Amino acid sequence: MKERAYMKKLKKPDMLKKGDKVALVSLSWGGAGDEDIRWRYQQGKDRLEQIFGLEVVEMEHTLAGTDYIYHHPEKRAKDLMDAFLDPSIKGIIACIGGIESIRMLPYIDFNIIHQNPKIFMGYSDSTTTHLLCHKAGISSIYGPTLLVDFAENIAMDHYTIEYLERTLFNNKPIGEIKAATEWTSEYLPWNEKNKFTQRSYKNNKGYELLQGKGIGKGRLIGGCMEVFDMLRGTEIFPPIDEFEGAILFLETSEEKPPVWFVECGLRIYGITGILDRLEGIIWGKPQDEEYSEEYREVICKVMKEFGKADLPILYNMNFGHTEPKICLPYGALAEIDCNKVSFTILEAAVN
Repeated sequence: MKERAYMKKLKKPDMLKKGDKVALVSLSWGGAGDEDIRWRYQQGKDRLEQIFGLEVVEMEHTLAGTDYIYHHPEKRAKDLMDAFLDPSIKGIIACIGGIESIRMLPYIDFNIIHQNPKIFMGYSDSTTTHLLCHKAGISSIYGPTLLVDFAENIAMDHYTIEYLERTLFNNKPIGEIKAATEWTSEYLPWNEKNKFTQRSYKNNKGYELLQGKGIGKGRLIGGCMEVFDMLRGTEIFPPIDEFEGAILFLETSEEKPPVWFVECGLRIYGITGILDRLEGIIWGKPQDEEYSEEYREVICKVMKEFGKADLPILYNMNFGHTEPKICLPYGALAEIDCNKVSFTILEAAVN
């Protein structure tokens, strides 16, 4: 299938190397600075240094704590802008998501982001920051956060490590993304007494082809569905032409949104013409597989309503609110092969 034109070419950041500085930022929930989970922050920081050989720095307000971070969105935005402006910092990683990083928007300088492309990575409410980067014309990485993935109990998952290395530390095409053999979203409170308790993993049945034939090829755009929807109508939600020839990636949060939310959200994508412009959709495994079957049904139902029953859709993929995780670079050319039930990122995420 011939790739359709993609309306916006995003600048790629430079790849990371051992010894590079990466900044940790609190852009939504400020729990990284709270005393009761500081141990977990330190555990994630240690992994970045010991496994990946990076030098980790905190921005001025990274560890200011939940109350301060909530009341000062302008300071969060300042940390983000300062991290982009600092030439010694090569990457920026979100400590965690939350629900209201959109409050940073009035304090964002898009020219600073545009003129200083570098890796930004996070998921969930970090969808907001990804769309800030997208508006500024740079590619960012939908992937692990410090407090969740890097600070995983006992050890980081090898699958997560593999795709971090293939995405952030390698300027060759990322290639085929295999499904993880196991997964978990078991909730264990972030108490230090649980530090040495491993979460329970289950066998993963791999990708599911919900519908489609042949090959869908397009550039990646998307995020956490609830956040993506909340941003409609803001200046950072992509204009409809920027969905032209795209593969949309969507996943749902730990709030486990009701089935009607997914159905109605997809229907809006149909009414507004987004579905008409897509080459495919990939969908992350729902947390705890809650509503997994029901989501499948309404996805296919809405596609039929808009004459999109042949649009390639892969389901049960390893990104979002379950572990382990892949990394999805915004704007990277990717491919869904319906015959092989496979997903491939055809180019590098970084220079």
